[in-house]
Amino acid sequence: MKKHLTLSLLLTLLAGTLAQAQPAPVFSVAVFDFASKDENVREVGPKVTALLDASLSAEPQLITVERAELEKVLGEQELGLSGTISSDTAARVGKLTGAKVLVTGRVFKADDELIIIAKIIGTETSRVYGELVKAPAASASLSDLSAELAKKIAKIIADKGDTLVAKVESREERIDRIVKGLKDVKRPSVSVRLQERHFGQPVIDPAAGTELSIILQKAGFTVVDERSTNKADIEITGEAFSAYGLRRGNLISCRSRIELKAHERTSGKILAVDSQTSVAADIAEQTAAKTALENAAVEIAERLVPKLAAP
Repeated sequence: MKKHLTLSLLLTLLAGTLAQAQPAPVFSVAVFDFASKDENVREVGPKVTALLDASLSAEPQLITVERAELEKVLGEQELGLSGTISSDTAARVGKLTGAKVLVTGRVFKADDELIIIAKIIGTETSRVYGELVKAPAASASLSDLSAELAKKIAKIIADKGDTLVAKVESREERIDRIVKGLKDVKRPSVSVRLQERHFGQPVIDPAAGTELSIILQKAGFTVVDERSTNKADIEITGEAFSAYGLRRGNLISCRSRIELKAHERTSGKILAVDSQTSVAADIAEQTAAKTALENAAVEIAERLVPKLAAP
């Protein structure tokens, strides 16, 4: 009995140690311009945005999207950094930037107080939370208010992350769902040629192309490469690239993007054009980069594979 109790105690302690060793989830966040339309606070909004972005980027469980990159991506899609963000817009921004959470808000004065209201939006679930900070307008410190608001936002994301971000499926579950959703028709043969780069350099072991090929094979497609004597019915071409994001303690984040098109080889008819951005974190940079590419490949496969299997 004593020996049994000792073993049970050791297993309990070991389970607790392993639970504590599990890294906390990391959330990718994009900060939009805080509106400040009133004349007496017109210049305050951009300052609050910059200070809040800096404060949130210092939080260990948050990875913020670079402002310059955010502006570039949204500018290409004719989306602004300011204005009302709807659930549809939030979902679109999430797909373009890889951000799981958007932060926006406004600044105004009321009853001699400076008030900053923030809106925290989940790009996958459309769930919205609000927070605010305020101080006497005459003595308000934007730096202190922004830091206080950043702490509140970080706490909401940490506490409510499961409602802001969709439930994470395992890789196997996602692939199984893709396969089960296909129609029972003859599958064409497919080739996958994606030029992959990390830090502007070619990669020896491509992750995106490999993951996409695995999914296509499991879905019943015949995958051929350049060494095959048979020509593919459908050719998938494009590029996939990853880049170092930033470091948070022992974790390193990398961002990836896949851009591809699928066309019939004989007719040249384009069947699909798609792109996907993803973010992943790991203790090793190369692993984080490959995981980000693999995640993007699975997400793009959910939309691409059904189009290739259409009768």
